[in-house]
Amino acid sequence: MTATRTGVVWSGLWAVAVIFIVFMVFVVSNTGDVRVSFAGTSGVLPLAVVLMAAMAAGTAVALILGTARLTQLRPLTRKRLR
Repeated sequence: MTATRTGVVWSGLWAVAVIFIVFMVFVVSNTGDVRVSFAGTSGVLPLAVVLMAAMAAGTAVALILGTARLTQLRPLTRKRLR
């Protein structure tokens, strides 16, 4: 049985959904306050907010780097297909 693009995307979506659910359970379990210092400022935030911000930042970095790599590889792929 060969993998299709749709099948790979479907599997990826399920994996992301499971990871997201596990992360949300982790966040809800950690609701205490933490002191956060960044760029000369500091404050107290719920740990859940800090964890979600860290996840969003990590996701943004991964998406930016992935997009840059795909943009870099696209012309090479087109050359090979010709």
